[in-house]
Amino acid sequence: MSTQLTPVVPAPDHQDERPPSGRGFSSLGGRRSLTGWVFLLPAALLILVMNFWPMFQAFILSLQTGRGAQLSFAEPLWFNYQRMLADQTFWMTLRTTLLYLVIQVPIMLVLALVLANILNNPRLRFKGMWRTAIFLPCAVSLVSYALVFRTMFATDGLVNDVLTGMNLIDSPINWLGQTQTAQFVIIIGLLWRWTGYNMVFYLAGLQNIDHSTIEAAKVDGANAVKTFWYVTLPQLKPMILLTAIMSTNGTIQLFDESYNLTAGGPAYTSMSVSHYLYEVSFVQNPNFGYAAAISYVILVIVALLAAIQLKVGDKRD
Repeated sequence: MSTQLTPVVPAPDHQDERPPSGRGFSSLGGRRSLTGWVFLLPAALLILVMNFWPMFQAFILSLQTGRGAQLSFAEPLWFNYQRMLADQTFWMTLRTTLLYLVIQVPIMLVLALVLANILNNPRLRFKGMWRTAIFLPCAVSLVSYALVFRTMFATDGLVNDVLTGMNLIDSPINWLGQTQTAQFVIIIGLLWRWTGYNMVFYLAGLQNIDHSTIEAAKVDGANAVKTFWYVTLPQLKPMILLTAIMSTNGTIQLFDESYNLTAGGPAYTSMSVSHYLYEVSFVQNPNFGYAAAISYVILVIVALLAAIQLKVGDKRD
């Protein structure tokens, strides 16, 4: 009896039987892309009109000279920038601003990091109260706190009364009438106002750190200092970079404390460069062209410092 073998027919390969992909905006992907651009366009137009167009106008304005609205293009066009090189008041206010940056920002960030570590302790009691108390100065109006500090550091203010009562000084100090003490008061005000703000960023970063890495360091015999330096701090690096850039930009553009706390005195020695820009624009004979040139120099300084910090601090591939 013979057996008839039935030939095996291979199953058709359906991998090549894909529907042809649509082209243009008639396909599903194209329609989704078009929808995304439609939603993005209003925001992009607002950014263009409200940010980049005024920046372009400010650059054109920096090439003009004149008083008030009577402006014309300068000859040469870079006259305002050339004038800036010889403006001793501009350079003095710029040096003062950089002094605030070099002294205040490192102290503030280190202090914020220390406070965040203390308040991240799970065994600390009343954590919510302490966190709120340290962050609360950030919620106070810039003008309000500057005026309070001005009253406290007045010749007959609270600070002199306390120091005199403790026999630390013989006579009241004119805090706001001397260069070094006026700059010191502004730095103290900045530390009081912004330390809690940066602490919140570090506290959020600490709470997102994988606790197993800290436990592994303790198992390997690392003490608290080494654990913080070699385990905790590297994981906080992106947050430290963020706060450093924001604090640097904010200090370079410092205005409220200089204007409301010391009024730039004595003799411009505590004035920030942004405060000087305001003086050139609205207090002295209005020279909007020169003020626009100063604003572009501030923009370049902020951009350069941010780029340097990104280059040095961000080591990602």
